[in-house]
Amino acid sequence: MTDDRAPDEDRLDGAAESPHASEAAGGRAARRPRSTDPRELGFTPRKPVPWLAPFLLISTGIRTLLAMLFGAYLDKRELQNSLDAGIARQVGPDGGLWLDYVADLGDGFNATYSIAYLLAQRELEVDGHRLPRAQTLVMGGDQVYPSAAFEAYEDRCKGPYQAALPVTPPERPTLFAVPGNHDWYDGLTAFLRLFVRSRDRHFGGWDTGQSRSYFAVELPADWWLLGLDDQSGSYLDDPQLTYFDKVAERLGPRSRVILVVPAPTWVKAADHPTAYDSIDYFVRTIVAPTGAQVRLLISGDLHHYARYAGPDRQLITCGGGGAYLYPTHKLPERIEVPPRDTLARRASTSRTYDLAGRYPDAARSRRYGWGIFPRLPLRNPGFTTLLGTLHTLLMLAMAGVVSNRTGTEQRLFSVPLVAMLVVTLLGAGFFAKPPSSGGKRHARHWILGVGHGLAHVGLAAAGTWVWLALPLYDWPWPLPAVAAAVVYGPVIGLVASQLVAAYLLVAGAFGVNVNELFAGQGIEDAKAFLRLRIDPDGTLTIYPIAVDRVARDWQVNPDQSPESSWLVPRHPLRPRLAEPPTTLP
Repeated sequence: MTDDRAPDEDRLDGAAESPHASEAAGGRAARRPRSTDPRELGFTPRKPVPWLAPFLLISTGIRTLLAMLFGAYLDKRELQNSLDAGIARQVGPDGGLWLDYVADLGDGFNATYSIAYLLAQRELEVDGHRLPRAQTLVMGGDQVYPSAAFEAYEDRCKGPYQAALPVTPPERPTLFAVPGNHDWYDGLTAFLRLFVRSRDRHFGGWDTGQSRSYFAVELPADWWLLGLDDQSGSYLDDPQLTYFDKVAERLGPRSRVILVVPAPTWVKAADHPTAYDSIDYFVRTIVAPTGAQVRLLISGDLHHYARYAGPDRQLITCGGGGAYLYPTHKLPERIEVPPRDTLARRASTSRTYDLAGRYPDAARSRRYGWGIFPRLPLRNPGFTTLLGTLHTLLMLAMAGVVSNRTGTEQRLFSVPLVAMLVVTLLGAGFFAKPPSSGGKRHARHWILGVGHGLAHVGLAAAGTWVWLALPLYDWPWPLPAVAAAVVYGPVIGLVASQLVAAYLLVAGAFGVNVNELFAGQGIEDAKAFLRLRIDPDGTLTIYPIAVDRVARDWQVNPDQSPESSWLVPRHPLRPRLAEPPTTLP
């Protein structure tokens, strides 16, 4: 494979022959671990993010709000104009190329490392196809969760990939990455330090090949790989457009383009009519004037595999790199791209795309939804505790009013009853459609949100009736409050979590809180990535590789060769094709 490496990298290759090669490369090679202890691995394997944890909900909401308010001030894309604007080239030894795509990967260790492990293996046999390790790896966004902190990148992304491919193999695979919205939460600082470097350009065993947060790569047979950075759906910045203007000078009528974007705006445009505008503008003003064709759009962000097929273009979402599963049974069977109700004054002609493949299938996706009942309290104990606390306060307030007692306890708990009712109803209403989620607010959001709030009020009333029937309430003050916190709180918290689970299941059927229905479960299984093959004659074949069940039990690899993965699953992973390969001539 050939690529455009920096001169200092060539110098380091020569230094590798000397006894002081490790010093020339900046330090010793990573020592292979003798156990799965974090001190041996050099990072801490993390559990899946508990997305409904109260503090995480608050911090995520604050980050989203700050990104909305100050995103323009944190935007570092204009500053990248001072960085190198090179165009990479990737060609395999046979004149073709193997290329992998993975996205939404930096979550729990088991899922993230299962995919990283498969990506790093020298060859995979999948449903009778022998697929060698790719020379090029593309990370499609959201390389870390829940935020772009240094420790999160180390433990949830870089560490697992270092363990999967510890050293650079002879073919020197190259990594390119586009940032997603979670990568942008710190203004792209950590992303640039990891993937856009002028020295030590390594990410595990992969070389990093880009000099900005966006990139262009020339592939075999006049295929081109273009990765965009639209800063969570904002305008494309002028330096980025200028960079791609120069790339477009090398495109021609025979050129074919693979466009990698952070989010599947072709699907999201159903609720966000302007979501696709940036991509449409790019295709219409940068690519189309050259006569080149965008044959394939790929994105992550939605954590599943879905392929929409049109007359001359494929639209693929593949966000199965490690984050919680997102459902497929609510996907529209047909979409128009760009949407007809876009507000853009100029837009390309709308074309129809049909849903041609998805993973998991719709029936299995629906069955996953029912798992919310056991998984919600197990995955999110903090959320259950919060529900128990709120319901305990609401019950004590109701009990103080119903019992009509005079004294301290009545003054403490009867006065805030109205406030507690308002908080409950407003909280349920905003939960149905948070202000930060954007998009259209329909009547179903209000109806389901208010209904959810009233259901909690009804549960609190039933809990109050039961509590007043118990002798605990007649104990001397403050023993009733203590008993309520110790006895009533945990029980009602568990019951309330099942009420929330039932609400999410019903609301999900109407397209409301679909994300929360699956985020609350944190499903690690049903992961996917793409392996693409470009033949020397220009034929592109897409292999969508699915993993029905990720590994959960790991052991130190008995193979101690430098290139082998540090950890291997005790029970082999069984990758398969999510659907038959798709071929683009």
